[in-house]
Amino acid sequence: MFETLSDRLTTVFSSLRSKGKLSEADINATAREIRVALLEADVALPVVKDFIAQIKERARGSEVSQALNPAQQVVKIVNEELVNILGGETRRVRFAKTPPTVIMLAGLQGSGKTTLAGKLARWLKSEGHAPLLVAADLQRPNAVQQLQVLGERAGTAVYAPEPGNGVGDPVEVSRRSIEHARHAQHDVVIIDTAGRLGIDEDMMRQAADIRDAVRPDEILFVVDAMIGQDAVVTAQAFLDGVGFDGVVLTKLDGDARGGAALSVRHITGRPIMFASTGEKLEDFDVFHPDRMAGRILDMGDILTLIEQAEKAFDAEQAEKMTSKFASGEDFSLEDFLEQMQMIRKLGPIKNLLGMMPGMGQMRQQIDQIDDRDLDRIGGIINSMTPEERQNPKIINGSRRARIARGSGVSVTEVNNLVTRFFDAQKMMRQVAGGMGIPGMPGTRRKQAKAAAKKGKGKQRSGDPRKRAQEAAGKKTQRADGAPQGLPPGLGGGLPGQLPPGFQMPDLSKLQGKKK
Repeated sequence: MFETLSDRLTTVFSSLRSKGKLSEADINATAREIRVALLEADVALPVVKDFIAQIKERARGSEVSQALNPAQQVVKIVNEELVNILGGETRRVRFAKTPPTVIMLAGLQGSGKTTLAGKLARWLKSEGHAPLLVAADLQRPNAVQQLQVLGERAGTAVYAPEPGNGVGDPVEVSRRSIEHARHAQHDVVIIDTAGRLGIDEDMMRQAADIRDAVRPDEILFVVDAMIGQDAVVTAQAFLDGVGFDGVVLTKLDGDARGGAALSVRHITGRPIMFASTGEKLEDFDVFHPDRMAGRILDMGDILTLIEQAEKAFDAEQAEKMTSKFASGEDFSLEDFLEQMQMIRKLGPIKNLLGMMPGMGQMRQQIDQIDDRDLDRIGGIINSMTPEERQNPKIINGSRRARIARGSGVSVTEVNNLVTRFFDAQKMMRQVAGGMGIPGMPGTRRKQAKAAAKKGKGKQRSGDPRKRAQEAAGKKTQRADGAPQGLPPGLGGGLPGQLPPGFQMPDLSKLQGKKK
C-alpha cells in the first residue's frame, strides 16, 4: 500500500546524501518534495501541513546544522515525525480487572468488521485468552452464519441466539452475551455490530444503545484503509456520535495510496491498535507505529520478521536437526523438505523480503519471486521414495524420469534440484565438521589425529647444527602463543585458538543430548 510513498521519499533522501551541508534552499526543496509525496498518497491536508512544519523547524535547528551528516539527520527527523503521526507508541488492549473484557466493533458496512472479529478472536486465543464472538449484526443477510463459520475456523465459541437477516434485537443479544460469557468462563467478549452503507441516525443510535447496554472496555472503529479521505470523515463522525478508543485498519494489503493510515490517528487523536494485511485469519497483528514508519522509509521491519519466525519455529524439530548435524549425519532431502515447509509457514516470500532494510530498491526483482517454485520443489521431493530421500546418490536416470512424471515437471528440473541439494549437503558437512575451526564438533578429533600422526614418526636429528636451528625456531614463538610477527593481542591465548571473543560455540555437547 505504501510502495509509491516509499519510492518518492527514498528518491528525496538519495538526493540529499551528496550534500555535505544543507542550505535553506535544500531544506525548502526537500520539504516541497515530501509534501507532494504525502498529498499524492492521499494524506489529509491538515496532517501534511503539521508534518511539514515540524520537519522544517527541526531541520533548521542545531541537530542538523551541527551534524556530521546532515542528510542522515533529516532522514532521522522524518522517521521520528512519521512515528508521531502514526501514534508514537504501540497501544495495547486494556483488559478489565474483573472478566469478561468487552470489545465492541463499529464501522461502515464492507469495512471488514465480521472478518476482523474472527481474526481478533484467533489472535486473543493465541495470547492465552478464551474469547467469545457475539453475533449482534442482525441486519446484513447471512452475517450471523458468516461469523459462525469464522468462529469455527478460529476455534472460538460464537453466541448467536438470533438467526439474523432482520430478525432479533441486537441490543438485547449484546446484553445477554455478557452473562453467557460469565457462565461459560470466557474472559473476552467481542461484539460484532451492524454496519451501514453510509452514516445515518439509526446506525448511530443502535451503536450507542449497544454501548450503553454492555459498557465496553474497548470500542474499536474498523476502517477500510483503501477508501482514502472518506475514512477520516467517517472516523470523525463515529467519534462524535458513538465514540471509540482505538482504530483497526483493514485491507492494508491493497494497492490504494494509504493516506487513511497516516491521517486517522492525527485527525481523531485515537491510536491505531491493529492492522489486517490479508484475507486469512492469521493476516492480523498489533500495529506498531515505529515499524510501519520503518517500512515506509525502506528501513525494514526486522522485529516483525523475528516475531513471525518465532511463531513458525518448531523448537523440537530444530533441536533434532542440530543434534543430527553435531553427530555427523548427512543432511537428507527429508530434512531439506522440512526446512522448506518451515519457511513456507512464515508467509509469502515477497512479504518476508520486504521486511529487510533497503529491499524497496529491489522491488521489481522481488515481485518476480513466485512461491509456487517452493511448492514445485516440494512436489518433486514428495514424488521420491523414502529411500531416495535419505540417499539421493541412488537416483539414476530412470528414477529421475519417474520422479519427473510423478511431480509433473521436466527431468532437467529434477536434475537441477538434485545438483543443488548435493551442493547444500556438502556445505552442511563442512559446517558439521567444523571446517577446521576449534570448538566445532569433529575438529578436536581431527586435531588429535593430526598431532599423533605428526609426532609418531618424528625423529631427533643427529646433527648438532640442525638441533640448534630447531631450538632457535621454537623460541620465535611469543609467550602468548602467537607467531613472532603478529602484533600483541592476536595470539588468542592458547596456540591454535581464535582471539578472545571470537571463538565458535562448542556444539559437541549436543551430540549425546536426549529429548
